[in-house]
Amino acid sequence: MRTKIFGQHDEATLKQIETCVATGGEYAVLCADGHKGYAQPIGGVVAYRNKISLSGVGFDIACGNLAIRTDATRPQIAPAMETIMDDVVSNISFGVGRSSKTRVDHDLFDDPAWKLKPLQELKKTAAEQLGTVGGGNHYVDIFADETNRIWVGVHFGSRGLGHKTATHFLRAAGGKDGMDVPPTVVTEESELGRDYLAAMGLAGRYAYAGREAVARHVVRGILGASALEEVHNHHNFAWREQHGSERYWVVRKGATPAFPGQRGFIGGSMGDDAVIIEGVDSPVSREALYSTVHGAGRIMSRTAAKGRFEKVNGKRIRREGLVRHDDMQKWIAEKGIVLRGGDVDETPQAYRRLPEVLAAHAGTIRILHTLQPLGVAMAGKHIVDPYKD
Repeated sequence: MRTKIFGQHDEATLKQIETCVATGGEYAVLCADGHKGYAQPIGGVVAYRNKISLSGVGFDIACGNLAIRTDATRPQIAPAMETIMDDVVSNISFGVGRSSKTRVDHDLFDDPAWKLKPLQELKKTAAEQLGTVGGGNHYVDIFADETNRIWVGVHFGSRGLGHKTATHFLRAAGGKDGMDVPPTVVTEESELGRDYLAAMGLAGRYAYAGREAVARHVVRGILGASALEEVHNHHNFAWREQHGSERYWVVRKGATPAFPGQRGFIGGSMGDDAVIIEGVDSPVSREALYSTVHGAGRIMSRTAAKGRFEKVNGKRIRREGLVRHDDMQKWIAEKGIVLRGGDVDETPQAYRRLPEVLAAHAGTIRILHTLQPLGVAMAGKHIVDPYKD
């Protein structure tokens, strides 16, 4: 049993990845953007021989990123960014429990996995939510690359379908809720394991369809542009993979697959550059199970950044957070970003800097494009995000 660590981490995060290995994992990786999660750390990768970690995939099954390179250019788009971002938030639903403003039809609703007991009752709501973006750090961004080509990037997962699916299977497997608990692991040969894999696969199809619907609508319907290429990947998922002479279920939570030649879209915080990367082959890449970061990685919790209400002597008192709203606005203004929604829990000050975490993975990836954000759209500050991980 071995663990490969990239970057620097606190003891709580290191303990989590060690617990994952001790609970049936054969090998683990902790990426440089890692931080504490529910049972398995964000940025954690664990390989199992014949088991699946429900906790490892997490509550936001198939959360991931899609970036589309367009034929539009910065001089064409930048002068209209205020109007464009207004159109993004008026055309697309952000937040928890929202329905899509435009019905998205897809053949995934013919998938036989919908006949599974936990999914039957979720199908109608899933159909209504397809093409919506969640709360928290989920976003729709417009970028310009080093050649002034415009990209559209989105980050979200399988919405309520994934969360309720994960909740059902964790309960069915007798899993404990919370962060400081061992991961809930089931065997792939068990009925529960087989059903979970089918449900996870369906949630993956659903997440892909949702991200494609949103990003392609922004490209064609709002920018009036054409797509030249798409870079698409999950970072909360389990894959059956060959590593060396063994086959494993590789469970990545907040980690991007980066096999040689495989491209990935990795976002920073709301005020930082993003990148398009490509995996390379090397001894350290193999040690990393061909995995890399999925973002910059938090350095403070949402409540630490934003503050919270506490009861003191029977009175409800607001404890100030570590980040002020005007500091967030100053950062965004200095970058020249047009922001819609968002709040201090997602401010750049709450995150690491992406170039630093990418540098920790040197020799495993190469950067193909650096994307500067022009516009960022997220759920508003009054939207509560209950989706764990």
